[in-house]
Amino acid sequence: MQKNDTTTNDFDSWTPKTEIGRKVKAGEIKSIDEILGSGIRILEPEIVDTLLKTEQELLLIGQAKGKFGGGQRRVFRQTQKKTREGNKPKFATMAVVGDRNGHVGVGYGKSKETVPAREKAFAQAKLNMVLVRRGAGSWEDRSTEPHSIPFTVEGKCGSYRIKLMPAPKGKGLICDKEVAKILELAGIKNVWSKSFGQKKNKINVLKATMQALRKLSQVSVQDTHREKLAIAEGSIKQEVKSDD
Repeated sequence: MQKNDTTTNDFDSWTPKTEIGRKVKAGEIKSIDEILGSGIRILEPEIVDTLLKTEQELLLIGQAKGKFGGGQRRVFRQTQKKTREGNKPKFATMAVVGDRNGHVGVGYGKSKETVPAREKAFAQAKLNMVLVRRGAGSWEDRSTEPHSIPFTVEGKCGSYRIKLMPAPKGKGLICDKEVAKILELAGIKNVWSKSFGQKKNKINVLKATMQALRKLSQVSVQDTHREKLAIAEGSIKQEVKSDD
C-alpha cells in the first residue's frame, strides 16, 4: 500500500477545469465533506489530492495461469483479442483510494499496457470517492467510538450479493480479503459479513461492496439514534484520545 501525498509543485501546476476545482485551489473549499455532503460530483482527481491525505492500493481481481485453474491471484486481469496480426492483449485492474477516516473510492482502469491501466484506476477511484457513515450498531457492545457500521446494509452486482453487519469492538473484519482492504481505507475496523452467489468474479464483489457502503448514507436516522449508535459522518478530527 502506498501513500498519495500531493507535492507543492503538483498543486502549483494544476489548472482547474471546473468551478469546484477553482474554489478548492483558491482555498474557498477546505474540506471534502462540503463537496461529498452536498452530493456534488468530483470531476478532477486533483481535488481529492488537495483536500485529503490518502492511501492507495491495487486490488487482486486477476488470476495467473495455473494447473487446473489454480493460479495465484494478481492485480491485473488480462484478456486478449485474436486478430490477423496476432493476439492483442489488454490489462484491467481495480484500485482503492481512502484516508481511513470516512472517505473511500474504488476505480476501474483498462489499457493495452499495465502502467496506464493502473493510473486510470487510481484516477477513477478518486473521482468515485464517497462519504462513509460509521457507527457502533452491534448489540454486543456499547462503544461510543464509530469503529463499525451503524446498521446492516446489502449490496448486489450480477449474481453476487453481500451483507455487511455491525460487529463488536475487537472482532475485526470478517469478510473477503479484498473487501477488507476497502473497509480498512474507509475507517471501518469491525464488521460481520455474509455473501451469496458467484464469488469468482472479484469485480462484482468489489462493486457490490461499494454499493452497500453508499447505502449507509442513504438511510435517514433520528437524532436520538445518532447518539445511541455513535454515528459519524465523514472525518473525525480527534479519533484517538489520550488517557492522561
